[in-house]
Amino acid sequence: MAKKIADVLVESLVAIGVKRIYGVVGDSLNGIANSIHGRSDEIEWFGTRHEEAAAFAAGAEAHLTGNLAVCAGSCGPGNTHLINGLYECHRSRVPVLAIAAHIPSREIGSTYFQETHPELIFKECSRYCEIISHPEQMPRILEIAMRTSVSERDVSVIVLPGDVALLDATSERTFIPFERPMPSICPSEEEIKRAADILNSSSKVTILGGAGCEGAHSELIGLAGVLQAPIVHAMRGKEFIEFDNPYDVGMTGLLGFSSGYYAMMNCDTLLMVGTDFPYQQFFPEKAKIIQLDIRGDQIGRRTKIDLGLVGDARVTISALKPLLNQKLDSKEHLKSSLQHYKKTRADLDSLASDNLGKTPIHPQFVARMVDRLANEDAIITCDVGTPTLWAARYLRMNGKRRLIGSFSHGSMANALPQAIGAQATFPDRQVISLSGDGGISMLLGDLLTLHQHSLPVKIVVFSNSALDFVELEMKAAGVMEYGTELVNPDFAKLAESIGILGRHVEKPEELVPALTEVFKHEGPALVDAMVNRQELLIPPTINFDELRGFTLYMVKAVLNGKGDEIMDLTRTNLFR
Repeated sequence: MAKKIADVLVESLVAIGVKRIYGVVGDSLNGIANSIHGRSDEIEWFGTRHEEAAAFAAGAEAHLTGNLAVCAGSCGPGNTHLINGLYECHRSRVPVLAIAAHIPSREIGSTYFQETHPELIFKECSRYCEIISHPEQMPRILEIAMRTSVSERDVSVIVLPGDVALLDATSERTFIPFERPMPSICPSEEEIKRAADILNSSSKVTILGGAGCEGAHSELIGLAGVLQAPIVHAMRGKEFIEFDNPYDVGMTGLLGFSSGYYAMMNCDTLLMVGTDFPYQQFFPEKAKIIQLDIRGDQIGRRTKIDLGLVGDARVTISALKPLLNQKLDSKEHLKSSLQHYKKTRADLDSLASDNLGKTPIHPQFVARMVDRLANEDAIITCDVGTPTLWAARYLRMNGKRRLIGSFSHGSMANALPQAIGAQATFPDRQVISLSGDGGISMLLGDLLTLHQHSLPVKIVVFSNSALDFVELEMKAAGVMEYGTELVNPDFAKLAESIGILGRHVEKPEELVPALTEVFKHEGPALVDAMVNRQELLIPPTINFDELRGFTLYMVKAVLNGKGDEIMDLTRTNLFR
């Protein structure tokens, strides 16, 4: 019997090493689902409760392994539900293939039931997006899509009408698996020498590193040693840069703290390595800037630069280092930056106190206890908003731990589905989701996915009944918070109702016992921690507009009868 198009697709995925397809089944996916069912010992359909969660989960798998991960959506709404998760994968540059099932091919263009135009919808969140309308296009279009995703570390989409998936394949040629390319790209000798000349003539160099430093940790540390340069890291670079780093001075930006800002603003040369750090207001105005990135289109995107280098971090640093003079006159810059960091770190740690007997709990304390109790090789995901902030400031990376979030796309509700993908991929590792109450409630249905697949994910919910990061933005703009109030259930009881261990925590002294029990539990488990809503999330620097806005907010709050809120804010942040 001839193979179907769906069979060729599934066999090709198996050949490249794909173990699962995340998604929600639907009639336009019947051919693919049936083909998977026939090869269930090689590949599985991993059902989620929402396609957005499927895309997030696939992205987490791709982030952790570097290999191709796959998600799928049925025609119409199933496709459109994928979009937000795929935007996250696209912005984070992870190799994901999305299978967008389509309406019957003969009905395309007739405004048929559930008709959309996925080949247009997905264009902006993918590197490659094509429709398969004829059997002779397979497996070539699929191969192009997979190679594009893997080589470009990006999203590819194949649009496949359900009836086409059930047609006989015209070619049964064997798919040839390919290795993930590991390019070694180095700037020219002339460019390397220009970079060395700038660095050798500088007395105060600071390095800003990002996700592009993956695999180049030892080279980066060696470079900092020669330059006597403090290292500031962007959020996506935290897991690759922070550990075993005597030159670490933390982060800058909206999630960072003052020591990273100090090191950047007080340098005369800033060396950017593998980062697309987006906040223009945090770049030094007078320093020379060298930017090294594997992607040339990112050079000079955020700030003016004096030299752009296209290359990967490990190879380029190795070529640059022999041309550099060991810095002696830069020790004071490094010393003062490290001292600033030490003081800033002590101040941050003091905010993570238990304050026994006082409620609500400081969220910093929750993050610090998660850090202390988590396994050395834990995979931790964090929701956008304050969970990401606390992860940035209180989770310690050690070279074994992994940290995933929506750091470029900034989507709510990412932590739980990313934890699902991480746990499905690494069933024997501890996976912890740091979830906001707004984030977890947005894709709450996928708590059921944990129970259905028996995934032992540990969820820590920061419950404060508010979209508190949004509230801070409103306060900084001088706007009274509005629409940010959340009426929440008891998430622990909700978890218990669906077969997940749940623990509700209101007092600081209850937190460690609850976390210890939950982390040791063999199945999925959740801690619902009631944390303080009034914590101020102070960025490294506050400009005049923000200061004026916050002052204006306080005046408006008093005039609107919310003086008690101002008192709570003061007590929380000044009288600990």
